Amino acid sequence: MKVDIYIPEALNEITLEQYQKFLKINTKENENSSFLLQKMVEIFCRLNLQDIAKVKYSYVQEIAIHLNKIFDVKPDLIPVFEINNIEYGFIPNLDDITLGEYIDLDNTFGDWDKIHKAMAVLYRPIKFKKGNKYNIKDYEGAEGSTIMKQAPLDVVMGSMVFFYHLNSELLTTTLNYLSKEMKTNLTTEQKKTLEQNGVGINQFMDLVKEMLPSSIL
Repeated sequence: MKVDIYIPEALNEITLEQYQKFLKINTKENENSSFLLQKMVEIFCRLNLQDIAKVKYSYVQEIAIHLNKIFDVKPDLIPVFEINNIEYGFIPNLDDITLGEYIDLDNTFGDWDKIHKAMAVLYRPIKFKKGNKYNIKDYEGAEGSTIMKQAPLDVVMGSMVFFYHLNSELLTTTLNYLSKEMKTNLTTEQKKTLEQNGVGINQFMDLVKEMLPSSIL
């Protein structure tokens, strides 16, 4: 029986949700196992596990090699992308990021299970656009962030690479400014969150480095 196989050609053909599913089973216990190989093809090629059993083992290996090459590609920051015909834009000016946005970003950007929530901080629906300039909707918290699971993986990894290579001194200056300007207005919950996480830029960068394949840094 012939099995039609969809094989993604680039990161933009893989969703964040697919990658999150794969990471859950990509453990040391499953490393180099045929189970991991099958699940890799099942998830990224959108096949049923029972159909994979009908595909030649050598071809499954070729697909896995192809997918691994895709993950080694270093993506650039993608300012604008679409989900369900809605345009989402990256925060136009990081200097304007609020403390609330940073706290939510710091709580979620270092965890693949939560990174769709971080993406909802970084990318929001565009409400006005003229040429390359645009305005995005105000941040209203992590509610509705599930839609970001459908974000293309190149958008996600591109934002991570961007933050990793961002001048740490610039970001630290921004955070120090936020801390001074908004310290007196913090809620008890926000103060507790800051104490727990340390709002540490070095820790933030380390988490990003751990999450990304070393080949694309």
